Amino acid sequence: MNTPDSKAVSEYLLRLQQDICSQLAEEDGQADFIRDEWQREGGNGGGLTRVLTDGAVFEQAGVNYSMVSGDSLPASATAHRPELAGRSFQAMGVSLVIHPRNPNVPTSHANVRFFIADKEGEDPVWWFGGGFDLTPYYGNREDCKHWHTVAKQACENFGDDTYDKNKRWCDDYFYLKHRNEQRGIGGLFFDDLNTGGFDRCFSYMRSVGDHYIKAYRPIVNRRKNDAYTDAQREFQLYRRGRYVEFNLVYDRGTLFGLQTGGRTESILMSLPPVVHFKYNYQPEVGSAEAELYDYYLQPKNWLAE
Repeated sequence: MNTPDSKAVSEYLLRLQQDICSQLAEEDGQADFIRDEWQREGGNGGGLTRVLTDGAVFEQAGVNYSMVSGDSLPASATAHRPELAGRSFQAMGVSLVIHPRNPNVPTSHANVRFFIADKEGEDPVWWFGGGFDLTPYYGNREDCKHWHTVAKQACENFGDDTYDKNKRWCDDYFYLKHRNEQRGIGGLFFDDLNTGGFDRCFSYMRSVGDHYIKAYRPIVNRRKNDAYTDAQREFQLYRRGRYVEFNLVYDRGTLFGLQTGGRTESILMSLPPVVHFKYNYQPEVGSAEAELYDYYLQPKNWLAE
């Protein structure tokens, strides 16, 4: 089938949200996700936001499903494809950010999404996008290699160059230009995917979505009981500021949500609950904090490490 099937995508996304929330709550062992269903004003869609706070493992975890529509795509969606301006649209996706309490557990982000744009008298234009990426505070080579091994597994059966291409795309996208700094160790990122027909593209989006929890949960399980110091916690809170900077300055999903009149609380649930800012912070030479910048935040072939 190559006819776009929005209903099938929506049903998958809700199943994915439920599976991820169930597994993360089980890993936390103390807190569970609340359910917050919402509707957009004017009846143009809505969603289901699920948030876990003050857990034993996760300080805050948000997993959001949304499906919205409108008469015209916003600037964030048409900047690279001006031919889509003026089309009505439907957009749906699952987006999540997980902020752990222990600085030895990395923050993680994932997103899978589907867009379809219509114009009377013309065929619909549709595409998939998404990916997942990891942001450690204290690097661990075992975790980095595992993360990228699972990322590559998600790309199997979709072309020999798919992992390499989407890994590079992720490194390029999650980059803070104003600091000349990567946000983390990357993973996968893809957008505007419609080559090969709807079935194949939908299958790849599902593979990326399904592999996220396979990549993240084992890392959480290995690191969640590691001891840490007050100084390491302070560094984690400082580094969380980079997440705020990226999401508010560069992130396309955040911009799209705000420009389409999305639900602000759900859009900004990705922000960490506690952040510290230190003026002109410089890590001590030779420290684990310096190693994060000098080694882990440098794009590399993690599968060869």
